[in-house]
Parts: sequence; structure tokens; C-alpha cells
Amino acid sequence: MKKFLNNIRSAENPIPLNKQIINTVCILFIGIILGTFSKFLDTMPGNELPFIFEFLDVSNFLGRFAIWLLLALCISIYSNSSMRASINVFVFFVGMVTSYYLYSRFVAGFFPRSYAMIWAAFTVISPILAFICWYARGKSKLAFMLSAIILAVLFNTTFVYGNSYFEMRSILELIIFICAVAFLKRTTIKDTMIMFVLSVGIAFALDFVVPFHLG
Repeated sequence: MKKFLNNIRSAENPIPLNKQIINTVCILFIGIILGTFSKFLDTMPGNELPFIFEFLDVSNFLGRFAIWLLLALCISIYSNSSMRASINVFVFFVGMVTSYYLYSRFVAGFFPRSYAMIWAAFTVISPILAFICWYARGKSKLAFMLSAIILAVLFNTTFVYGNSYFEMRSILELIIFICAVAFLKRTTIKDTMIMFVLSVGIAFALDFVVPFHLG
């Protein structure tokens, strides 16, 4: 099984244990900072925020999935192994989700239990998703398909569409999607375009099977 997975993506690159620990601790603190910052913006009146934050609706943007999916994708594909990807992404979400809801409970004075349970469940499954995502940067056909599926999910966090409408959630989600395409780009422009077109097809299929978006 290990040999098969290494054929999907080039061999894992070992790094010293102390550097692994430092990297993971840094990722944990980044998660804590971003979770706290996100909830801080969420509790601030819009007219007290800088104009650009209000204009781009940053607080609501941080409350949706797209930005967190992109950050998890980046952590996954740039980790030095699939196992490290699982650990790093899990630690990131533990830091982010914990700090967000601790701030909500003890600073903002309320605790939205239903939303907290959704994010807790996502945190629990995040190591599995990260493990899979790590292989998306490989050269095989399976890695190509994984990349297209990842982009399809992000496509459905960027656009809302139906029989007679097609709308972009916000310019920030569009930027997220473009960044994801750049991170997952293939070795040639042609292959990248094929991946993009395939991802759109998969996105429409996912929308038909699972008719709700990670908004």
C-alpha cells in the first residue's frame, strides 16, 4: 500500500523531528490567531471596521468555508508527508475552532452550539481529508482526479447556481478559487485547463447529488 501511494506522488521527504514539532506548533498558533481574529471581526459592528473590511464583508467571508478549505489545502500539499499533512491540518483546525468558540463563549458571551458541532465534526474528519489531499500534487492520473475533485468542492463554495441563475458569492471566494487552481496547477497549461474543465463538470454533478454548498 505504501509503495502504491508513493507512486501517486513522489516519495516523502523526511525532516528532523525537532523541525516537525516547530512547524506543527507554528501551525497551531496560526490557527489560534486566525480563529480569534475571525470571531473578533464577527462581533464588531460593521461601521467600526476599516472600510475595506466592510466593503468586502470580510467578517461573513471568514465565517464561511472557502478560506479555511484553502488554508487546509495549502497546509496539506506543502507538508512533507501524508501523515504530516494529517497532523498539521488537524492541529490547525483544533487551534482555529477552539479559539473561535472560546472567544465566542467567554468574550462575546454566547455559544452557538449547532455551528460549533458542525465545525467540531469537520475538525475530526480533517486528518483523513488532509491525508488524501496530500497526494493531489502527484503526477499520476489519480492525483489529477483528486485535484479536480478538490477544485470542484471549492467551485461550489465560490458560486451559487441553479436552473436559471449563476452567481458568485463574493470576490474573495473567487480569489480563493483562483489561488486553489494555482496551487494545484499541472505541469502544462493544457493539463491545467483540462483539470479546470473537469472540476466544473464534477462540481455540477456534486451539486445534483448533494444540493447544498459549503457556504
